[in-house]
Amino acid sequence: MLLEHLKQAERHAAAGERVLKHQLSVIEHLRRDHHSGAVIEEAEKLLRSFEEVQSMHLADIDRLRAQLATPTGKRPLP
Repeated sequence: MLLEHLKQAERHAAAGERVLKHQLSVIEHLRRDHHSGAVIEEAEKLLRSFEEVQSMHLADIDRLRAQLATPTGKRPLP
């Protein structure tokens, strides 16, 4: 079960990387085409939200890998 959760978290992280790259591309396009500062700020705000979600995916991966590395598969103590 943990392995399936890890695979799912890895898929989410891979999708998140694609979303981040796309949003960076959108921001570059907006800047290149001289869109208003407010439009660019909203795109950057969205990027920050995506980055936060991505860091959660990566933390899940780290947590699940740590759990899989323990003999019982339980969360290691901090």
